[in-house]
Amino acid sequence: MGNCCGTKISSDAISRTASPSGSRRRRSRSRRGAGLSASSSSRVSAATPTTVPRSEGDILQSANVRSFAFNELKTATRNFRPDSVLGEGGFGSVFKGWVDENTFVPTRPGTGMVIAVKKLNHEGFQGHREWLAEVNYLGQLSHPNLVRLVGYCLEDEQRLLVYEFMPRGSLENHLFRRGSHFQPLSWNLRMKVALGAAKGLAFLHSDKAKVIYRDFKTSNVLLDSNYNAKLSDFGLAKDGPTGDKSHVSTRVMGTYGYAAPEYLATGHLTAKSDVYSFGVVMLEMLSGRRALDKNRPSGEHNLVEWARPYLTNKRRIFRILDARLGGQFSLAGAQKAAALALQCLSGDSRNRPTMQQVVTALEQLQDAKVDTSHSHGRGFNGNGSSRRSGSAAPAPAANGVGRFARPRRLMMSPALPE
Repeated sequence: MGNCCGTKISSDAISRTASPSGSRRRRSRSRRGAGLSASSSSRVSAATPTTVPRSEGDILQSANVRSFAFNELKTATRNFRPDSVLGEGGFGSVFKGWVDENTFVPTRPGTGMVIAVKKLNHEGFQGHREWLAEVNYLGQLSHPNLVRLVGYCLEDEQRLLVYEFMPRGSLENHLFRRGSHFQPLSWNLRMKVALGAAKGLAFLHSDKAKVIYRDFKTSNVLLDSNYNAKLSDFGLAKDGPTGDKSHVSTRVMGTYGYAAPEYLATGHLTAKSDVYSFGVVMLEMLSGRRALDKNRPSGEHNLVEWARPYLTNKRRIFRILDARLGGQFSLAGAQKAAALALQCLSGDSRNRPTMQQVVTALEQLQDAKVDTSHSHGRGFNGNGSSRRSGSAAPAPAANGVGRFARPRRLMMSPALPE
């Protein structure tokens, strides 16, 4: 497949062009991504910015992915059988399917390439806009820490997205679900996931892409068979500011508990908004607690508010750490990770590091050889365990992602332009 370097489009342009009625008039183009292989390296790394808004047709034609017919995906997923559901979220349900890795023709279950098919399950302008944004960004951006978009389907009212299958499922499931299929992630694996996710965000913020992700959270971090992290769900992504602009003014959208305070207050979106969200996720990985959890005692519902006093005191760091980690890590390593999370969570966005600085800090943490014999004396489960982090790798998810209740998304300040 030849390089298809289309122009980038802002979400503002999407809002002007992405109407469901317009999509009905474009019934299932049979355009195919000729020669697209399972490991396609010909996808462009970034699109060329332009000041000319593109139409929906332009986005779909320039997307470097395959256009599937609805019946193809229906066959690949065995008619969207309930037992093939990988996960459910605000967009719709995700189904497991199989296609030939060269022709992308549906194959028998267990043969060919495994795919994940996300199917929009509701009508409405907002759903179509997020679907189109996903095609726009993932159809042109390629990076080891971004999930690969294989193709899409737009046929009558049907809107589907086809991704590479991520066998370990979401970071959310590994942190918060209980059961034999979701053993606690070790310290080293948590740091590996944090580094991979940070690299994905750093790429988006780079001059090659200039994209603000806007919805970074544990359910949008997916893991492959080797626990490599990849960012998914680009429905709320926005082109970053250009020229002498310092921010993008937009409606406040995202997920409660992860959005940066200045973005909530003003609607001014910057790359540092993503850095704050990364700090929240980093804190979730350190503590094993959700960003918002009303099942916790009073005063502990909001993770950032509860943990901040402990993060500022090196001697009290152990109070926030996940007890399931045991004694797998050094106290110095935990302190450095907590200090990095605290920097990302700074109330003043100017004091937050860039994502590239976060990547550098996490690489240094990974390079440091952890001597578990010098971990905190009691361990962090109270029994002085010194079990090495590699001794018990978590089991894979039973069906890739699993069902979960998504945190509520933010949709406020409608007066601001989207």
